[in-house]
Amino acid sequence: MSKITGLSRRQLLLSSSIVSVSVLLAGAASATPVPAPQSAVTSTQTGDVVVSNVEFKKNDITLAGNVYYPKWFNRNQKYAAIVVVHPGGGVKEQTAGLYARKLAEEGFVTLAFDAAHQGASGGLPRFVDDPMKRVGDIYSAVDYLVSLPYVDAERIGALGVCAGSGTTVKAAMTERRIKALGTVSAVDVGAATRKGWDGKAPESALIETLDAVAKQRSAEATGAAPVYVNYVPKIGDTTAPRDLQEAADYYLTPRGQHPNSTNQMLMTSISTLASFTGFEGAETFLTQPLLMVAGSEAGSLWHSQELHAKAASEAKELFIIDGATHMDLYDGDGSSIAARKLAPFFMSNL
Repeated sequence: MSKITGLSRRQLLLSSSIVSVSVLLAGAASATPVPAPQSAVTSTQTGDVVVSNVEFKKNDITLAGNVYYPKWFNRNQKYAAIVVVHPGGGVKEQTAGLYARKLAEEGFVTLAFDAAHQGASGGLPRFVDDPMKRVGDIYSAVDYLVSLPYVDAERIGALGVCAGSGTTVKAAMTERRIKALGTVSAVDVGAATRKGWDGKAPESALIETLDAVAKQRSAEATGAAPVYVNYVPKIGDTTAPRDLQEAADYYLTPRGQHPNSTNQMLMTSISTLASFTGFEGAETFLTQPLLMVAGSEAGSLWHSQELHAKAASEAKELFIIDGATHMDLYDGDGSSIAARKLAPFFMSNL
């Protein structure tokens, strides 16, 4: 087990707001893994929806995605399309794919994809989490959608889940091809890193963690093996906030577990997370229709409230599901309620 020089696991838990992004445990250093292989193009039927795995380029990196086609799809027609962005630590087959399928059932062409350096997508080193790079992934996903002859380039929307919301919001400010924007359990991962999961931690508490990251970056620059940290805590770790305990139940059990979602992030990514400002500029540049869905019991609710107050969008709504936590919206009844709200929103605005 690798040790983070100058910073114990207990210090990470107690003195640092990095708990906000579920970075709770130091992982073992190991050789850089290779991307999971993308299989040959195949299509499968899921209820009334057909799913095809696809690949598209982000500069020299190949991104892996799944396109969901609605019932009675006709490639000679034009469809509104929605790109769905997964949470940090997630992959396209988890909650992003669930929302993509639910929206395809309502008549949209949808695309869920793995971020660069994650899942079945390319990009080295593996398990980099740089939110601004993920913003670039979204640009490339929109590039791919507009290249499809059956997608109406003037009717493209975007939906982000958890940390995928923060990057989607950031992308939508400057990606004007996105005409409508939805969020589910939104998190600006930069603000969460600096302020803690509940938004109440002193930002200065992060400095000790950043000092440790600096030492690790120098060590790797001189040949040391990389160190990985986990996104979610171990099941049963009651020192973590409730939402993150529930995240462990989702990601680490058959409920949402996927072999490409390995619960690993390069420790040095903490500095890029800390520097991200997902909602900065929303008061000027976020003008598209906006729907935010969040649970009343979510420790992350403050992100959606902040975005609702800040966004320049004339048409904006914060829809709160009473009694729901952050993770309740990843699957089950919570996702069904959210999807029933999101579908008419996108129908009206695309």
